[in-house]
Amino acid sequence: MKIDPDNPADLSAQIAAAIRDAIISGGLIVDERLPSEAELAEQFDVSRPTVREALKRLAAQSLIRTQRGATGGAFVNRLSFEAAQPQQITTSTLLLSMNAVSFETACEARYALERACAPLAATRRTPDHLATMRAEIHRQSQPGLTDEAFCASDVAFHRALVDGAGNPVLSYQLAGAVEAMQPLMNMITFTARDRARIIALHEGIADAIEAQDAAATASALTALEQETQTLAHSVFAARAARR
Repeated sequence: MKIDPDNPADLSAQIAAAIRDAIISGGLIVDERLPSEAELAEQFDVSRPTVREALKRLAAQSLIRTQRGATGGAFVNRLSFEAAQPQQITTSTLLLSMNAVSFETACEARYALERACAPLAATRRTPDHLATMRAEIHRQSQPGLTDEAFCASDVAFHRALVDGAGNPVLSYQLAGAVEAMQPLMNMITFTARDRARIIALHEGIADAIEAQDAAATASALTALEQETQTLAHSVFAARAARR
């Protein structure tokens, strides 16, 4: 593991990248203890505070964990797809908020990704996944449910569909699509949507999943996408008319 002292990039960032690359390449394996701060400082020819900052960066990415005591130190972590999902969601949320991504573009991407899960979810979903979808539909129909709670239920419904595909890579990749994009869409369309219509569309999706009908599941998702796009267009048109 080496760094370039002439590189203008932050030295702690370079050290973190070098250690991360060693983990990815297999040079450092899961549960292996990293050299001590003093040893790393000598190896990279930097100060111990610089090494400490690099280790903090790696810990923030869940790539390493620290343990106290005589047998303690920094160890390579086993990163799971589930543990990495919050970072994926945060990154997706930041990308959407910091870039001028149109509603149409976000909606198109979000449903295209979810439809990719439809054939797998239709054949692999467990009774628990289906029960979650049904429970969320029931929750959405409750009188007095706040918009915030309806949005949270909407997200949980779609997460159950995605997780029903039984593919941890897809679940990880779509975590951002569902938990970052879905709230954005709800935030824009909640004033115009008819909850009963949304619930009916959710029931159509759940019925198709229960019947293990992949084509019907994809078709039901397309109908929901069209409804979402139509709602957004009406909201944007109303805003433009008020200006």
